[in-house]
Amino acid sequence: MSDKKLNIASSDEELISSFNKGDQSAFNYIVRKYQKKVYWIIRKMVLDHDDADDITQEVFIKLYRSLNDFRGDSKFFTYLYKIAVNYSINHLNRNKKINSRKSDIDNSLILSEDKIADEIMISRDRTELLEEAIETLPAQQRAVFNMRYYDNLTYEDIANILNKSAGGMKANYFHAIKRLEKFLKCHKKSELTESN
Repeated sequence: MSDKKLNIASSDEELISSFNKGDQSAFNYIVRKYQKKVYWIIRKMVLDHDDADDITQEVFIKLYRSLNDFRGDSKFFTYLYKIAVNYSINHLNRNKKINSRKSDIDNSLILSEDKIADEIMISRDRTELLEEAIETLPAQQRAVFNMRYYDNLTYEDIANILNKSAGGMKANYFHAIKRLEKFLKCHKKSELTESN
């Protein structure tokens, strides 16, 4: 297949085969085809744009170096998803810090105490609160929650991506849900306490 026939709509198999035969442009099409999807997988886990951007680049560097090892035992996107999730988990474990708007909120509270605190609590929407709650999850629970809740993957798919058992992934999801519920209940109690 000549590189003139390749484009972003070419099948993964065609692009991978062409790349493995030395056609570097095929890899550019793979990047263009999957860059946004990979970025959002990572962003949902690490939450910070700059970190997600850096990790996305690392994922494609890893893919470039390992693409000729891909044997097609799973779908290509599953393979790529697995790399993205593993890099995200490694990042979270390496940093052991919360990358969020939380520090911005804390800084605002210090600057103007009660007035701004009230405005922040009133204006915070459910998405921001859920993101804040997700940040409290350990890296693997966060990965499992994101894959199940946002990407609607089966426990078997999640187990395949993380090299774990499906039963273990169900347990991780259950524990993640319980932690999120506890966080949200505590947040609601603190809001009620502050309003009294």
